[in-house]
Amino acid sequence: MPIKNVVVNCTDVQRSVEYYTKFLELRLVSEATPRSALLDAVTATIELRAVAAGRDQSTWVGDDLQKGFRHIGFKVDRLDERANVLKAGGVEFKLDPLDAEGKVRICFFYDPDGTLLEMIQGDLQYAEVLDPDGVAAERALGVPGRPRFDHVAVTIEDRPTTDKYYRDNFGFSFIGTIEQPHDPRGFSIGYLKSGDTVLEVFTYNAEKSSRAPQLDVAGFAYAELAGDPPPDLTAATAPDGTTVYVDPDGFAFSARPTV
Repeated sequence: MPIKNVVVNCTDVQRSVEYYTKFLELRLVSEATPRSALLDAVTATIELRAVAAGRDQSTWVGDDLQKGFRHIGFKVDRLDERANVLKAGGVEFKLDPLDAEGKVRICFFYDPDGTLLEMIQGDLQYAEVLDPDGVAAERALGVPGRPRFDHVAVTIEDRPTTDKYYRDNFGFSFIGTIEQPHDPRGFSIGYLKSGDTVLEVFTYNAEKSSRAPQLDVAGFAYAELAGDPPPDLTAATAPDGTTVYVDPDGFAFSARPTV
């Protein structure tokens, strides 16, 4: 089942609402409060939750060799124009717009609390297509009228293990791969699709580090998947009482049972 919601912790909800509505055209689902806000991102929602500034330091680092969460991706049109607006607004970039493997154009930048975000323009041309129907469904979504949630990216240890985990438990389909032949770390990307959303998985031949999820510090907290949680998983409790599970690579998610 697809990714339904992505929870992002922030130190100032109103500041983050202004950021996401201005730069990514997300729309408020209901009135924001000092504690939380829910934003519509077309194919999923982004939920902003307040945490105390400086309470704890995040252990997330901007090195894709750290397993677990890496970034949140949005499909867009007019990427360069949008990037210019971000730059004019003083937004910090990790990677300026460029043409990437798979014949797409991308850029990476940070939200006010350091959550890494990506904009992607164009349909990926996969090095290997593993599910033609899944790829066709992805392309049928068309060019977005406003930025739409596309994926959460994670670094993993083993692609077949992750494929089986999310296929068996949540019905994701492995639709294709993109290779990075010039990366000395042995970098490859796989795409697990469910509904209109994707889990983008990074694999490397190089040694990777691990990180325990942090549910009460600024930054990405967890994704919410539609479906029943698999049994025998490591679980934690979010500040609002939500039960959050942790997959073998340290990626945190909750599960909303389907009706």
